[in-house]
Amino acid sequence: MEVKVYANVMKANDRIADQIRTLLDKYNIFAINFISSPGSGKTTLLESLIPHFISQNIRPAVLEGDLATSVDAERIKKLDIPVHQINTGSGCHLDANMIFHPIQDLPLDTIDLLLIENVGNLVCPTGFYLGENMKIAMVSVTEGDDKVLKYPLIFHVSEALILNKIDLIPYTNFNKDKFYQYCAQVNPKVKIFEINAVKGDGVNALVEWILERMKRTEPMRN
Repeated sequence: MEVKVYANVMKANDRIADQIRTLLDKYNIFAINFISSPGSGKTTLLESLIPHFISQNIRPAVLEGDLATSVDAERIKKLDIPVHQINTGSGCHLDANMIFHPIQDLPLDTIDLLLIENVGNLVCPTGFYLGENMKIAMVSVTEGDDKVLKYPLIFHVSEALILNKIDLIPYTNFNKDKFYQYCAQVNPKVKIFEINAVKGDGVNALVEWILERMKRTEPMRN
């Protein structure tokens, strides 16, 4: 019975997600679903990325997912772009139904790129398609070099993996060689970016890669 209920939930989610993808395709909007543990630096990363996109004449918007508060949305709002905060309460992920109406409330005809910051969690968000073109996973060196092995599914389905807070490696026991070895085991095709989101180190390479990826318009379902 539980299997049937789960299948029905996922089927309903995917149906709404397909509607979202159709809507985004209508306005030629590329969507990225960012997934990571709490505290890895997703919001700081967006704060670094957004000015670069704007300088390239790419018009971004953001959906912020969190259990509570509008703190992250207020940070993004200072960049003068469209942003909506979605609070899930006790929910550990965003699903398509949660973002369906907030997306429609965005000025879609003025947006080229939709950045979705999912709720901090490496497990629950993985299986929920939101109509995005791709998923990007993110970890920080303070979380350990074996995160990829412990939570393999999200890294397997992501097109890119961001390793954040690389400036802190000297102050941790993070082993970069092992990290890359584990990544190769889980997803040898994943593109890895080493960054320091606070200072912006490595962000340019990530922006250029995303811009290149945006040229491919077919949505990617995982």
